Amino acid sequence: MEMTERKEKILAAIVEKYIQTGEPVGSKALVDSLGFSVSSATIRNEMADLIEMGYLEQPHTSAGRIPSSQGYRYYVENLMTTYDMSPVEKGIINSKLRDSSTEPQTVLEKAGNILADMAHCAAVTTTPTDHEAVVKRVELVPIGTRTAMVVMLTSSGILKTKVCRTDSEITIDIAENFYNIVKAYFIGKPASELSIARIQTLALSLGEKALIMTPLLVALADVAKMTERTELLLEGQTNLLSHKEFETNAFELMEFLRRSEPLNRIFSSHSDTNNGMPSVLIGNENLFRELQNSTMIFSKYSIGGHESGTLGIIGPTRIDYARLIPSIKYLTDVVGIILSDNMED
Repeated sequence: MEMTERKEKILAAIVEKYIQTGEPVGSKALVDSLGFSVSSATIRNEMADLIEMGYLEQPHTSAGRIPSSQGYRYYVENLMTTYDMSPVEKGIINSKLRDSSTEPQTVLEKAGNILADMAHCAAVTTTPTDHEAVVKRVELVPIGTRTAMVVMLTSSGILKTKVCRTDSEITIDIAENFYNIVKAYFIGKPASELSIARIQTLALSLGEKALIMTPLLVALADVAKMTERTELLLEGQTNLLSHKEFETNAFELMEFLRRSEPLNRIFSSHSDTNNGMPSVLIGNENLFRELQNSTMIFSKYSIGGHESGTLGIIGPTRIDYARLIPSIKYLTDVVGIILSDNMED
């Protein structure tokens, strides 16, 4: 059966009206909104064809029609008129993000809050990760006479810290020795190579300095290991409770979202496959049962030219694709720019 121009207009009108109202759309409601003169009977026939083609569904309790996952997909790829964000909307996003801390996790938490409010859905972000990241900067921040905080920044913008306690007083000379060792052996080297085994080998060459340096260097290895972990940040989960589509599984979905492994699998399987545009998974396109009445829209942000993490939303299939897809794209781009700029500072 052929998808004609009239069928496309009817499908687009049903999708947009259903997104707006949340109510199944009947033929009478379409007569006035379509840009051509047809009878209700003709529209019903076309809707029947669209059901047979898999683009529409008819709820048992209603004479109206709703889009199927396939119908939303056809709409997103072929019929949707993409929303153009205004300079004011872009300015608000820029202002809110640039007012946040320079620490990547804080920037991402703020971006998640913006997304959750914008979409009235759950927002999910992942902290930067890059297995090829190198150690860019290391700081030793004294806290007490025998306590210091080891701080590491990688080329992916990841900033991690760990408090270290030593048996000896941390003097200026000890701090200088620590910096010299770090500069000689670790700056510019892959963070993944900074292991406990590497520290043990290095300690053997330090002679009398090994006793005081080893705790500091072990803390540095622990921090390097922390930079390899991807953390999942969730904002706005309770927004899911307000969508009637989730009346029967909202809490199941919220519990699923707390498990980072399935979401990280989804994100990694859609790495850079969409020409820089957000990925969209609709309804039964999601492999996990808990997501099969949901839509996921997510995009990758890059730091220093390297794909580093993900930012997106999870909500019902009935969401404003035309507005949210470009908004997520813009927000992701801004996050990447801010984190890249912060890394250079």
